[in-house]
Amino acid sequence: MVLTGPFMEYLEEAIGKENALVAFSAFDMPASVSVRMNPFKECKAFEGNPVPWSMHGLTLPDRPVFTLDPLFHAGAYYVQDSSSMFVGHVFRSILPAVDLPSDRPLRVLDLCAAPGGKTTDLAASLREATGDGFMLVANEVMKSRAGVLAGNVALWGDPHVAVTSDDPKAFAALPGFFDVIVADVPCSGEGMFRKDAQAVEQWSEDNVALCQARQRRIIADVWPALAPGGMLIYSTCTFNRLENDSNVKWVEAELGAECVFGDYVTDDFKGLIRTECGCSLVPGFVDGEGQYCSVLRKGRGSCADGTPRQGKNMRMTRAPKKEQVPKSVERLVNVPCSFRTRGGTVVAVPSGITADVASLGEALHVLAAGCAIGMLKGSDLVPDADLALSLIFASDAFPRVEVDRNVALAYLHRDALTFPEAPKGYLTIVYDGLPLGFVKNLGNRCNNLYPQGRRIRMDIKI
Repeated sequence: MVLTGPFMEYLEEAIGKENALVAFSAFDMPASVSVRMNPFKECKAFEGNPVPWSMHGLTLPDRPVFTLDPLFHAGAYYVQDSSSMFVGHVFRSILPAVDLPSDRPLRVLDLCAAPGGKTTDLAASLREATGDGFMLVANEVMKSRAGVLAGNVALWGDPHVAVTSDDPKAFAALPGFFDVIVADVPCSGEGMFRKDAQAVEQWSEDNVALCQARQRRIIADVWPALAPGGMLIYSTCTFNRLENDSNVKWVEAELGAECVFGDYVTDDFKGLIRTECGCSLVPGFVDGEGQYCSVLRKGRGSCADGTPRQGKNMRMTRAPKKEQVPKSVERLVNVPCSFRTRGGTVVAVPSGITADVASLGEALHVLAAGCAIGMLKGSDLVPDADLALSLIFASDAFPRVEVDRNVALAYLHRDALTFPEAPKGYLTIVYDGLPLGFVKNLGNRCNNLYPQGRRIRMDIKI
């Protein structure tokens, strides 16, 4: 690995000379592999070492072929770097200090969310803490990455997550809307050197300066959307002071905030390197890659834009438009929902977040919210694959067919299947107790309804 002298100077300044030597030697070591289990989709966990700051995280001894594990496609776990999971730990640490509203869901924004690791971690943490009392907005400005994010959110299966694709400045149209914002901002990527050779090639002092300026613009643009007294988790996957502590101090000075990381994140996990404003996770000290995290609280005595507060904080509670959908769709879900159609697809939105989802649609580009139920074709509703993966799927809505690994992989490969002993009509394909999707059983053959865009493309040797 070729790194310039200035990089070492930045690293030494950020974590100390001796620590920098340890980190530098670790950059040539192989990256670790870790997963985070979905606590709402029970299955047999991997064998591995627990991630200290994530009760559902495991570091694996080697990297399996996740593509050939049906449980991966069922959303039973997410493949995520263990250091990245620390942001979820910080979120859980501050959550008890967040004022839980009594008249609406707790609103959280994951601003730079793709590909979805932190989003799914936040969703699980919110559901464990509040039940159905939250709405999580996962945003990604780049359209191609937003599609990946939406796919991973669908696999995870929580209908209280909405996916948007907007520039951070668009959120200013929702002043004071969010109680917590998580901003894992784009950075120079020093923490990804072991996983991404391009990150090494692209590193320069000029790029660090460019990233620092971009990060400040992102936080300033989204700042109006954070409620007075709300929390902002600021994180990067880099080490240098300019993109980390210096930016936290800038937010304090320019936007009216207080760094409160040390007030809530008091754990002394082995390998963590405390900085002036937060904490760094560095290869050589922890199993995972690089991560920095801090927490800021917005001043309570100001409006969303930082000016003296006038009146009550804006509440977005517009009633959504009601649409006519077949009454029969209600039996497909296990919680009260409102239903709407989008491009012929019936979408179910849990009643507790219906008004907030409608408000999002007034200001943002909403790619997904709630759960896609199915496509209307005349009087028939063809169930959508997302329904099978969702936590609100009524598991007895269709006859279930439990399959072994070979048949599950054939289904995920979109191969032809037959279930002559099963009833005709729509069937739920189940592996190890978890739904994978649907087929339509015609008796002598089945229509495989697994989405073409998600199918396993690699050759399967069983």
